[in-house]
Amino acid sequence: MVTHVNRYALLAAALVVLSVGLSTKAGPVRAPETLGFSTERLARIDAFMKKAVDDGRLAGVVTLITRRGQEVHFKAYGMQDREAAIPMRTDTIFRIASMTKTPTAIAMMMLLEEGTVLLGDPVSKYIPAFKKTTVAVPPPAGAPAGAPITVVPAKREITIHDVLSKTAGMGYPPRYLQPTYAPLNLHTFYFADKAEPMASVIEQLAKLPFTSQPGEKYENGFATDVAGVVIEKASGMSLDRFFQTRIFAPLKMTDTSFYLPKEKASRLATVYAAQRDGTIKRGEGNGPDAQGEYLDGPRVAFSGGGGLLSTAADYTRMVQLLLNGGELDGVRLLSPKAIQLMLSNQVGDSYDNPGFGQLGFGYGFELTLDPSKAHHLGSPGDFGYRSAYFTRYWGDPAEDLSAIFLAQLANYGGSSDLHYKYRSLVYGALVGPAEAPSAKTRGSR
Repeated sequence: MVTHVNRYALLAAALVVLSVGLSTKAGPVRAPETLGFSTERLARIDAFMKKAVDDGRLAGVVTLITRRGQEVHFKAYGMQDREAAIPMRTDTIFRIASMTKTPTAIAMMMLLEEGTVLLGDPVSKYIPAFKKTTVAVPPPAGAPAGAPITVVPAKREITIHDVLSKTAGMGYPPRYLQPTYAPLNLHTFYFADKAEPMASVIEQLAKLPFTSQPGEKYENGFATDVAGVVIEKASGMSLDRFFQTRIFAPLKMTDTSFYLPKEKASRLATVYAAQRDGTIKRGEGNGPDAQGEYLDGPRVAFSGGGGLLSTAADYTRMVQLLLNGGELDGVRLLSPKAIQLMLSNQVGDSYDNPGFGQLGFGYGFELTLDPSKAHHLGSPGDFGYRSAYFTRYWGDPAEDLSAIFLAQLANYGGSSDLHYKYRSLVYGALVGPAEAPSAKTRGSR
């Protein structure tokens, strides 16, 4: 059974660094060496990304690295739209899917600090349909396809803690449950085609059997979408309005939203899909594996688990907020204690990323507990997440470092290693401590 308290909480607390925030104020960009990076080694990133584009593994990509809130390396490679010959730009807007989970967790922690919710609150307090739920028991091994499933009552109600830590038992349906979920026409993370609010969809979802018992283990699935609806019910605001007024506007995140304003349509990256022969192909039409309904859809469902669009610079400001212990450029959204809790592993050893080792999960993101077990370069306590559209970010409190990789590739295929290799390239270029910033460069970008 997963417990709330674990031995990584003290480590996470020790690693919260109260550093200078990434600012929108004009100012000189500091030389990488003053921030502990090697210019020569950063050039490896340029060569690597250019080759990935030239080899046809990506149409284009934007990467951004910061340290102590200062820009280290910010580049756009390849094409935003290959067929239309539109170059990728550093302000290109990307669908970030599951990277939406981080602001959803921030929003819930804001409500916690205001005394509006408690992490132990049952979700049914805000969404009564979750008062009594059920769990599917899979057919025994070797059972023929279509064998009946057994449905049993959930052992307890799910809580806000469960939906934030993804231990609610609400995984995306495995094959044996897909016929049961089919009438809802759910595309895992994708709700942009829904002409009804998320609350309506989630209430219907509560009637279907879950994939595991509440609190039993980490499972990627619909839990954070439930959290988004709880935020709406508890705050009395739609999730898009809460995000805009309480998070994005204060942080000066001017290009982050659930649906794209018409005047920004020319900046939206094109979605491609990896093919079996190693090439990529433009996604045709709408739906999760194509261009989606982010511009011309119903604009009604605000998915806390996977609905946002953003840019590298915008999202990095939110990561810096977390690195700073909840404050950025004089705006405080959360206390250091809230960040400490978010950075604490909530799932025991139940989260294993296939092929990439053992990780933890806090509230809204993955955690590196031990780099030797995670099988990647990094620091104990670094945090981040990725998405179905091939975007990824992480923040490293020990180094006061953030990095982001934004591409638009559904069905990663043979390109799935690229953002893991990007991580290696970033840490490979980090060769020393950052110098103290001068008064002229402090907080500038």
